Amino acid sequence: MAARLAQVEGAEHTAMLGLGVYRPARVVTNDEVAGPIDSSDEWIHSRSGIRTRRFASDAETIIEMSAAAGRGALAAAGISPEHVDCVIVATSTWLLLTPAAAPQIATALGMNHPAAFDISAGCAGFCHALAVGSDLVKGGTAKYALVIGVERLTDTVDPTDRGTAFLFADGAGAVVIGPSDEPGIGPTVWGSDGTQHRAIRQDKDWMEFFAEIDEKGPDAVRPYLAMEGTAVFRWAAHSLKTVCLDAIDRAGLTPADIDAMVPHQANGRIIEIMSRELKLSQDTALANDIEHTGNTSAASIPLAMEALLRSGETKPGADALLVAFGAGLSYAAQVVKLPNWQ
Repeated sequence: MAARLAQVEGAEHTAMLGLGVYRPARVVTNDEVAGPIDSSDEWIHSRSGIRTRRFASDAETIIEMSAAAGRGALAAAGISPEHVDCVIVATSTWLLLTPAAAPQIATALGMNHPAAFDISAGCAGFCHALAVGSDLVKGGTAKYALVIGVERLTDTVDPTDRGTAFLFADGAGAVVIGPSDEPGIGPTVWGSDGTQHRAIRQDKDWMEFFAEIDEKGPDAVRPYLAMEGTAVFRWAAHSLKTVCLDAIDRAGLTPADIDAMVPHQANGRIIEIMSRELKLSQDTALANDIEHTGNTSAASIPLAMEALLRSGETKPGADALLVAFGAGLSYAAQVVKLPNWQ
């Protein structure tokens, strides 16, 4: 008779135990980004809801911002770095194909050689990483996982592109996921639509760029982030209602039970439409961090959670709907208990 492989058992329930964020020091106004795109503060705010955003300096790298956010999350959770078994980094702007950023971040945090890897799901990356981290803890593969969303979108955006230059910004946010006596992370509803892959994309691959260098030399134009804004707006504003309602239902709740909604901070108008479509309670706190942070892609959700908690509009332990969408097109949503923060 063949020997039976041993199995491990994980936690029955998981939760976000602590939250930390990093916002770059430099505050950038609409007036500053308006010139190269022949725009204005009024035009930018009316179309996006953004008034200011943060741009990272050369010293505020993916590694440094992630480590700072991670330290905050660990402190808020009361967990020592050596107890973390896995680090998952959601990012689209780590510009090395290999190695991943996560192992260097783990080392910067003084961890004891945890598993560490990056994932790419665009602006939905944090919600994807949250799902993976929670399942690792439930499966027994990790007792504690550190999930980080981090971006330096200013490295990838053409400052003269009227469709993207005013939207995107930099920052990092992190949460510690661990065992919980009660459910703190609800079932994830996620998916993708590859027919919409051109809606948000890098406008050329690196081999195309190298061929262009051979042909044009210094006149070659590097790859930039490109977006078909109208297509993304229509898809997100009207296609995510079912995803959100499904996540709420799978969590065993109704829209009236939701204390807070933390959508990806893509566009202020999309946030308003999604809130209205879901018919949430008038008392539901709605994250609107985009006004002062811009669109930070995979960092958006944790930064928005921190801003909402810091404002006092909601508190740790509140039931919050997280929903994000981005390049792919990819999307994910889950209901969570909001964590302690620092």
